[in-house]
Amino acid sequence: LNKNPVEGFSAGLIDDDDIYKWEVVIIGPQDTLFEGGFFKAYLTFPYDYPLRPPKMKFITEIWHPNVAKNGDVCISILHEPGEDKFGYEKPEERWLPIHTVETIMISVISMLADPNSDSPANVDAA
Repeated sequence: LNKNPVEGFSAGLIDDDDIYKWEVVIIGPQDTLFEGGFFKAYLTFPYDYPLRPPKMKFITEIWHPNVAKNGDVCISILHEPGEDKFGYEKPEERWLPIHTVETIMISVISMLADPNSDSPANVDAA
């Protein structure tokens, strides 16, 4: 990401001695309620990454159907791999080891622009 930055966000280690904790800053996408905003979040990777997904938590307060009131991001790409016990998500919509920080961030930016209010983490925002 440092060599080939992607428009819309920046990402890097919080501490150079811990590769499992990242800080990201998302620039609010154009033509959304978030346009012009800067939203800080943490990505915390499990030790068995890429077999399991990281957790993402906004540090900047954000009001969004797919972000819990405590900042936890709830989107399919960050859900544990395999079958959804509720039958809402297809396995291919959930975490796959091929995902990268870039694909995660593109999904989160897309989520900001197009919330899924059918499966909200924040019912009040939905």
